[in-house]
Amino acid sequence: MRPLATGIATLLASTVASAGWAAPTVGGLLGDHAVVQRNQPVVVTGEAVPGEAVTVVLGGHSAQAQAARDGRFSVTLPALPAGGPYDLLVMAASGTTALHDLLVGDVFLCSGQSNMEMTVEHAQDAFGTIMGSTDAQLRLVTIDKATSVKPLDRLKQKPAWAAAGPKTTGAFSAACFYMVQDLRKTAKVPIGAIHSSWGGSQIAAWMGESAQRGAGRGAQADLLALYARDPAAASRAAGLAWESWWRNKTGDKPGQEPWQPEAALDWKPVPKIDFYENWGVPALETYLGMLWYQKTVTLTAAQARQMATIAIGAIDDADRTWINGKPVGGRGGWDARLYPVAPGTLRAGANVITINVENAYSTGGMPGPADAMQLTLADGTSVPLSEGWRYALAKRVSGTTPRVPWDDITGAGTIYNAMIAPFGRTGMAGVAWYQGESDTAYPGYAGRLKAMIKEWRAQFGVPTLPFAVVSLPGFGKPAIAPGESGTAQVREDMRQVAETDGHTALAVAIDLGDPLDIHPGEKHEVGRRLARAMGSLAYGTPASASGPRVAQAARDANGGATVTFDGVTGALHARSAAQATAFELCGADAGSCRYATATVSGNRVTLAGDGRPATRVRYAWADFPVVNLVDDAGLPAGPFELPLR
Repeated sequence: MRPLATGIATLLASTVASAGWAAPTVGGLLGDHAVVQRNQPVVVTGEAVPGEAVTVVLGGHSAQAQAARDGRFSVTLPALPAGGPYDLLVMAASGTTALHDLLVGDVFLCSGQSNMEMTVEHAQDAFGTIMGSTDAQLRLVTIDKATSVKPLDRLKQKPAWAAAGPKTTGAFSAACFYMVQDLRKTAKVPIGAIHSSWGGSQIAAWMGESAQRGAGRGAQADLLALYARDPAAASRAAGLAWESWWRNKTGDKPGQEPWQPEAALDWKPVPKIDFYENWGVPALETYLGMLWYQKTVTLTAAQARQMATIAIGAIDDADRTWINGKPVGGRGGWDARLYPVAPGTLRAGANVITINVENAYSTGGMPGPADAMQLTLADGTSVPLSEGWRYALAKRVSGTTPRVPWDDITGAGTIYNAMIAPFGRTGMAGVAWYQGESDTAYPGYAGRLKAMIKEWRAQFGVPTLPFAVVSLPGFGKPAIAPGESGTAQVREDMRQVAETDGHTALAVAIDLGDPLDIHPGEKHEVGRRLARAMGSLAYGTPASASGPRVAQAARDANGGATVTFDGVTGALHARSAAQATAFELCGADAGSCRYATATVSGNRVTLAGDGRPATRVRYAWADFPVVNLVDDAGLPAGPFELPLR
């Protein structure tokens, strides 16, 4: 079949070339060496001459459709069993396009932020893994980073599939590769792995409009739609919303806020354009929070009447910028800022530029470069902004600043629109999700995750599409006392989604973290646990999907509690100790949690009472908890919080 199809394609391509017509193009994720999902209808989309009939041939089946007025077409072929290789032909009067070496098997999508993005070559076990990775039936494709304020119907860069091997594996996602490599042993069919991730991204950036509204984020979706129509109006609205947020947080009265030109703050000179950690100011060497920056420039009346743009270089992490107390722009991300200055903003004489910079992680500030910082007028005149800045510490406020929905990694669907939406109705066997570090300061992760899962399942046409979610590893100073933790809350939100969804399972990584590195190098075990979870969901393998999973917590007669676990292989054990660590008994009030003495037997852990009232139990509730509870398979118990019954 394949030689005949190739011969037809060659003959038709020759005819098309002589006539000068453009052959149809194929969209979505299809390309040479791709894997098509078995046992699901095969949807082929693309563009052709408007109105012409398009016929698609694959694996001995064919189907036809007519290109719409805009040239787009969608053809659905019947489901195919695992097999191949095949050639896919897209034939029309305008020409024929052939895709070669397609396999039919299982397709898995791996997505998230930097821990999913970490490549095999940067993880542990890299050399041996890369050199031993050759597998002609394991195909890999990485989606280039892109954003869009509207959903795209095709990827900005054509996907480039390749078989796993020493030349391709090293640059691929480590967690994803180890997962699919392990799944190949279970499935024994071709597997295609799609890696689509972006370091630092919040889950909101991966949620399309329906997910935004489903998670109660309709205002962000509306503002993004406004930005697509009228960027200036959307920017003004975002600026006013930020100002309102600030006043609500601080109690500052209108006209007395720090962005006003006459703001009386404790201003100090900026030593140099650089990350503020490099200024040599002891108080800023490890500072996380906000700084105010301010600078004055003098303009003539003729200059002030002109349109202008302001460039302030890169910002780490987020900014909000005013001129003469009027908002001109602001967003998150670490790239250069260039904002239009609306007419009426500038004035003759002194013009005060004020910038709020928020840094939530690592280095922060305005690193420049200095020579890129300037106010450019419509007549081509540039006013340098590289010198004369001063700074002041901002008031401490709870939470993080509002981010605009058109941001790259903190937006309202900006990544989804360009890196997921173009997949269209691509058949899938499952999704691996490794994200959450960037959401630890934002309550309500469970609602966002549920909405995203629902939306992706609807797009791919599989209502029960399996999701394997990595429960975040530890990072930061190891806990020495009970306390609150945004990271722990994200883990709990993930657990609740997995417990209630029915087709989602956790790959618990609480024991695989590094206190000094938010990107732990041990991705082989993460991939193995993802494969275990995915194998249970997608293939019905009998092993426990997630290892020990809390089932219930009950009061006992001695004022303590008994915690029972499901999914235990063999029995539970306190590794290298007589007792299990990181269990807490808590009262109803905040700050009432305390560590509990925990003894292990079978699939139960008994917590000794201490004479104080307890209404709930927590386990591993910290950014970096020290844990030692495992089963005979070496899998850790997952973090949780439960009320006592």
